Amino acid sequence: MDGDIFSGIGNGTQVDSKVIQTFHKSFVQVQNLLDQNRLLINEINQNHESKIPDHLSRNVGLIRELNNNIRRVVELYSDLSSSFAKSMEASSEAESAGTLKSDGKASQKRIRYG
Repeated sequence: MDGDIFSGIGNGTQVDSKVIQTFHKSFVQVQNLLDQNRLLINEINQNHESKIPDHLSRNVGLIRELNNNIRRVVELYSDLSSSFAKSMEASSEAESAGTLKSDGKASQKRIRYG
């Protein structure tokens, strides 16, 4: 996944490939659920338009499945948001732990006491 949009975020921060794989996996899951929802909505609409009692009663189960899929999409996006925030926090902490001088040696930030 080199050249991916996550390869350089913020101030040149490199995002761990494991994080990228997690994001990719989650986005694929979300897309699959959204595709499935599209099919469910189409079937629900067809059943509603048919006004056939068996088809209308089938909609109850289809709508439950649709709601569960939507709940799962929300969970996946929430997990993604959390993972992203944690990875950016870790990157920020690593950057602020020390800076490199032009000679390549690390220097610590000085704390001034009042």
